[in-house]
Formats: sequence, C-alpha cells, structure tokens
Amino acid sequence: MESELTSVNKLEDFKALIKREGIPQHIAIIMDGNGRWAKQRGLTRTEGHRRAIKAIRTTVDACISLNVKVLSLFAFSTENIDRPAEEVNELFRLFDQALETETARLKAEGVRFITSGDLAVMPDELSRKFRDTVEATSANSRLTLNMCVMYSGRQEIARAARNLAEDVAAGRIRPENISMSHIAEKLYHPELPDADLLIRTSGEMRISNFMLWRLAYAELYFTPRLWPDFAEEDLCEAIVAYQRRDRRFGRIS
Repeated sequence: MESELTSVNKLEDFKALIKREGIPQHIAIIMDGNGRWAKQRGLTRTEGHRRAIKAIRTTVDACISLNVKVLSLFAFSTENIDRPAEEVNELFRLFDQALETETARLKAEGVRFITSGDLAVMPDELSRKFRDTVEATSANSRLTLNMCVMYSGRQEIARAARNLAEDVAAGRIRPENISMSHIAEKLYHPELPDADLLIRTSGEMRISNFMLWRLAYAELYFTPRLWPDFAEEDLCEAIVAYQRRDRRFGRIS
C-alpha cells in the first residue's frame, strides 16, 4: 500500500481515492514538529508555532470540504507548562492573536469552536477569550473544532472519576452500577463521538497522553511531515490509508 500511495503525489489523486461514504467522522491530530521545523530553517521556535496556525487553518478548511464532523487538535498539554517560561508566554500570545483573528472566520464558516482542558490554569484574559470564541460560535454545526488546551488524557479520566465519586457520595448512583457509559458522560464534551482516526505529525510514534478514552479503537496514522508543513494533501493521504484498513473493533471480520 505504501508504494502505491507514495506514487500518488497530487492532491487531486488522493481526493479521487477517497470514498465519501467512509469519511472518518472524528479526526484527532497531535500537531508535532513546530520546533524542529523552525530549527531546520534557522528560525526561532516561536516562528514554528506561528506557522502552525496556518496549518490549522488549512486543516479546518479541508475537514469542512470533506464533511468531517469533529476535528480535535492537541494544542497545549498540561506537561507543556514546564517548558521555558519565554516559550510558554509566547505560545499564550499566539493563542491570543489567533483567537482575535480567527473567531470571525470560524463563525462565518459554520465552525463550532469548543475547548477541552483546564482553562483556569491559563491567564485570566486568555481564558476569557477562549470562552468568548466558544460562545460566539456555539450555534454553528458544520464542523466542531475541539481545541485541547491545558489538556491531559489522564487528568480527563481522573476528573471523570472524581465527578462520579461525588455522585456516589450524594447518593445519585451506587458504585456497583457504574458503567463505561457513566465514565464517558463525565468526560469533556460527552456529546462528541470517539475518535476514528488519530494523526501524529513529525514521525514520533506515541499518543502522548492524548484522548486516552476516546482513542480506544481509533486507527493510528503517523507521518514524518512536520506540522507547519501539513497540507490538505497530507490529510487526504491519511484518510485514504484509514479507509483501506479493516476496522473490526475486537471482532472477527
């Protein structure tokens, strides 16, 4: 399959291979490689993060055209806060600028913007801007863009367990009655479906504490492409690979 795919090197060719009835409804992406992209070009890491915004815009547009329903992007993990303060502060400034410039565009294109993660850890003004964008786009339904910021997969599950423990303490549910669906209902945005396809850029092959619950049966796709260079062609190639897999969910085909 790889040799066949690499021979198809044009966007139009990848699009022709995509079966519209088998489009993944929820695509999750670990956007990796901004720093390496910048280093290869003698630029600062900040420039790599800045270029990443363009790749996000391209990917959102491509998902809309392909009728993907949910796009989850791993933008900032709870572990990232331990990076050098200068880089973290610059990332916060880029978030701020992107929210200022992109909110109107998301609203006009029918994109519902939501967040997963603990926004309270962010500066108050930045947290407010995230909430403002969520509110401004809340009526949209063309695509749900789930921006995972100050996010941790383990923390999300721990949060769900804590909320369930509170329900038990209040007598709203008995411990022996707790099921997987009860846990799912306590995750961030329980209305979202499980991820069908996980894409990670930059060649790294791990999920890095991302959406541990919703990735249970996702197809994993790893590409050496650094995130700032990720293009519509790369997304289409990932979808073609996804559609050629046999998704059995633990059963026999």
